[in-house]
Amino acid sequence: MSVKDLQISKAFYEKLGFVVFAGDPEHNYLIMKNENALIGLFEGMFDQNILTFNPGWDENADPIAQFDDVRAIQKDLKSKGLTLEREPDAGSKGPGSIVLSDPDGNAILIDQHV
Repeated sequence: MSVKDLQISKAFYEKLGFVVFAGDPEHNYLIMKNENALIGLFEGMFDQNILTFNPGWDENADPIAQFDDVRAIQKDLKSKGLTLEREPDAGSKGPGSIVLSDPDGNAILIDQHV
């Protein structure tokens, strides 16, 4: 989520039971976790909110054995008529990401790290 003040937002989400899971306040972002729910707080990095999915990782950012590769997801989304703003080379392997927007202009990032 795009936030105006990282520390104020961090304190707010801590009251909701979230704890810092990853990130770096010196780089203006934190990833916070409450059980299986993860949120990212980003100060000054995005103009609006962004929803992120990470194929190949579980909710603890641990690798999972079986997952849909980002290029397979890309092919499926395009077959459904969705417009991708950024996409990996279809012939590539390993890390890659897709960016698209929902009908309200909110960005969706599908970001594969493995």
